[in-house]
Amino acid sequence: MEPVENKARIYNSRNSRLMRETFMGSMGYKKLFYRAITIASFLAVWQLAANYYNSEFMMPSPWTTMVTFAAILHDPEVIANLLLTLKRVLTGFCYALLIGIPLGFLMGYSKIAMQLFDPLIDSLRQVPIMAWVPLTIVWFGLGDGPTVFLIAFAGVFPIIMNTIAGVQNISKDYYHAARSMGAKPWSVFAHVIVPASLPDILIGSRVAIGLGWMSVI
Repeated sequence: MEPVENKARIYNSRNSRLMRETFMGSMGYKKLFYRAITIASFLAVWQLAANYYNSEFMMPSPWTTMVTFAAILHDPEVIANLLLTLKRVLTGFCYALLIGIPLGFLMGYSKIAMQLFDPLIDSLRQVPIMAWVPLTIVWFGLGDGPTVFLIAFAGVFPIIMNTIAGVQNISKDYYHAARSMGAKPWSVFAHVIVPASLPDILIGSRVAIGLGWMSVI
């Protein structure tokens, strides 16, 4: 199997352009215009399909869907379930951050840690998330435990890989400059490694939160 180190670099290269666009002003007027055109085109096709089927059951119109959705949001039971789902996703996401970021820093900085954890992480990544459902029920019982575990499990790997990529992509010149000025190891970590790898960590976090919403289902 391909080591996590190589996969982290591939993962980072695929997302570097996306991160640059996000943090360098991609939301300009031209970008917003294209997005508005895309949304309008989607709604137009949706409306045409609704007119073709002429059935609220088969294909409700966009307007009917929005009105019904607004009515559903006034249901206290629906709001309670949405808040419960949000709580589970955020809890699992926080666990993924607490595990993934320190482990990613350790593996990205230490070759020994990379060799030690790489086989385990790469093996766990290959297991389908649904295969963990019976085990999580046995471990945590019924309730929030299995759901939170699956959300954290799904989100921890992109965080680990992107954190590794962020650490390994730091230029050696930054380390040399910091050490030449007498910076201690903790100072190098706090003022060089963390800020330089933060964009990659944010990419991994965004992927993780998306996987969390998928896993909660």
